[in-house]
Amino acid sequence: MVVKRIIANIAASDIQAAKPFYHDILGMDVVMDHGWIVTFATKANTTPQVSIAVEGGSGTAVPDLSIEVDDVEDVHRKVVQAGIAIEYGPATEPWGVRRFYVRDPFGRLVNILGHITDGQADSR
Repeated sequence: MVVKRIIANIAASDIQAAKPFYHDILGMDVVMDHGWIVTFATKANTTPQVSIAVEGGSGTAVPDLSIEVDDVEDVHRKVVQAGIAIEYGPATEPWGVRRFYVRDPFGRLVNILGHITDGQADSR
């Protein structure tokens, strides 16, 4: 038996509120829309993961979702332009990621992160 996907399901009364965050800011495409459920995805190949934590690292709360992106600074700029409050960061963490926390339109705490490549830590 092989786990093929892991799907995060978020309860919401207004699913249309998801598009400005998950599509416009994070660049995810709508891949399914049945009216009562809308699914966003990317074309990138991903590995299913589940993390179990007592804290979110650096003394932060455990986020509901962690979304790895290729350009944390670009997503941060879009979040700021959209007027979404940053709850933590941006921070360069000792375990090799650059990240920040925001809440999605449904109140879920989202950890936006990117792995640091050689040279990035010095410029941020």
